[in-house]
Amino acid sequence: MQRLVIGLFLAGFAAGACNRAPDATTTATETGQSGNAATATTGAGEARDRTPLEAAAKPKTVVREVTIPAGTELPIVLDTSVGSKTSRVEEPVRAHLSRAVSVDGQPVLPEGTIVSGVVTDATPAGKVKGRAHLAVRFDAITPRGGDERYRIETAAIGRTAPADTKKDALKIGAPAAGGAIIGAIVGGGKGAAIGAAAGGGAGTAVVLSTSGKETSLPVGSPLRLRLSAPLTIRIKG
Repeated sequence: MQRLVIGLFLAGFAAGACNRAPDATTTATETGQSGNAATATTGAGEARDRTPLEAAAKPKTVVREVTIPAGTELPIVLDTSVGSKTSRVEEPVRAHLSRAVSVDGQPVLPEGTIVSGVVTDATPAGKVKGRAHLAVRFDAITPRGGDERYRIETAAIGRTAPADTKKDALKIGAPAAGGAIIGAIVGGGKGAAIGAAAGGGAGTAVVLSTSGKETSLPVGSPLRLRLSAPLTIRIKG
């Protein structure tokens, strides 16, 4: 009887163990599958979310080209003072646009755009002959708010000092008349002729020792450039 009871107890224990094992295996498998599915779903979500963010972080910049035709006038104001006596050839000169330049009604170069160039001639007034002359040429332009520098072709802008012929004649004539008076007092008619010659010479000496007028372009001088060749500008937006 005792053996029968022990046998039934062992049989029941074994049956219970067999019934629990499949449940544990099934649970482990289901848990693993569920974990894999969640991981895959999360990864796909991150990939979908990343694409719009990257696109927003790197917007496309549209750049278009606009050509300003030859003959277009560029109104500028000098930012650098230049002069026939004070400047030197190849000395840099800077100016800016006094108003915007448009093509087909659309602004291309805004007001304040930088225009740069060099002095091409700076000849001071001569003591014997020759008037003072000054010339500048602008060869580059940098649109305001940008960092691109464009080469431009324009004619040189020159200034020549005015002639001073009447003033020179007075300088020569007055000493000559004085010399004639002095000569007449000293030696009559012949002395007058000698005095006039001496006086004329003295007058010439005054002219030779005095330079003529100089010419200059101070800061703020308004000038007008004209493009000799077309200029293509790249505009964003």
